[in-house]
Amino acid sequence: MGRAAAVLLLVLLSTTVFLLTYNFITMIVHFRKVGQQKGQILIDPVIEMPENAKKPKSGKLLFHIALTATDTPYSKWQCRIMYYWYKRKKDLPGSEMGKLTRILHSGNPDNLMDEIPTFVVEPLPSGVDRGYVVLNRPWAFVQWLEKATIEEEYILMAEPDHIFLNPLPNLSFEEYPAAFPFFYIKPAKYVKIIRKFFPEEMGPVTNIDPIGNSPVIIKKDLLEKIAPTWMNVSLKMKYDQETDKTFNWVLEMYAYAVASALHGVQHILRKDFMLQPPFDRTTRNKFILHYTYGIDYSMKGELMLGKHGEWRFDKRMYLDGPPPRNLTLPPQGIPESVVTFVKLMNEATSDIPNWDTPDGSTYN
Repeated sequence: MGRAAAVLLLVLLSTTVFLLTYNFITMIVHFRKVGQQKGQILIDPVIEMPENAKKPKSGKLLFHIALTATDTPYSKWQCRIMYYWYKRKKDLPGSEMGKLTRILHSGNPDNLMDEIPTFVVEPLPSGVDRGYVVLNRPWAFVQWLEKATIEEEYILMAEPDHIFLNPLPNLSFEEYPAAFPFFYIKPAKYVKIIRKFFPEEMGPVTNIDPIGNSPVIIKKDLLEKIAPTWMNVSLKMKYDQETDKTFNWVLEMYAYAVASALHGVQHILRKDFMLQPPFDRTTRNKFILHYTYGIDYSMKGELMLGKHGEWRFDKRMYLDGPPPRNLTLPPQGIPESVVTFVKLMNEATSDIPNWDTPDGSTYN
């Protein structure tokens, strides 16, 4: 009886171990699938991993903030706003923000060199970008990564029209960069075009993340591999008439998404990474505010898409110089995100010296 009981116990233990192992392996295989099925993003379990489990005991995982820019007044005033809020948030609790570099792809120093840490790189040869200045972005990153000394192991690719709302932690996890999912980047919608640059042997089109290059927090060595491919794919897309017409102003974003997938890189998609007023109505629990869209409202607080509102802000209104200090606050009933944006602009412009002197000695 004793021996029979021992054998039975051994069988039960073996069966239990087998089932646990099988379930564990099945779970890993299931969650590590990359891409989308029936439009639903399959999330890698690292997204759900607690923050304290992601960090080494030795300390923070600092990332270097890099933004590409030109020497136009339009680019300059946005960079000054961005740098102001970077300095305000960098050293607060919870931040893993390292140093910042403005990558100036105009080929020559400008008058912000002493105000914002800047690294000058060459633009693409004349005519190569075919009037699409954003094509200089991947080429700028290729040069910067090759020539600059970057202390941090990670890089945040940012843009001049980003405002830091909160101290930003490192949202990436080892070989998984963190990115913001854009609703209008839909690789699966354009399979025929995507296949020109992402052949079938590379896997399904759903392996391509719905992202652009910014905001993205990524390991420096990964970006060093992706950046040249990103540049080449961008140029090929621009020079393909069908692709250029279809992707238009988001062509370079698609190029980064495709280039990343060509290198087998999957991004952690973080909706809390960024918000974009007026479509995102609250800044709660967000890290970056992106003021890329024109914001138009009636004095009754009604959103006026595609029309000039009685109250409005559009960064494109200020191509030749900075917006004025003390912007008028929007009328009552406007989403909190818009009100917060105006207040952040006003605070920054009131503190930044020589803001209202675009022809002065420190701002041209």
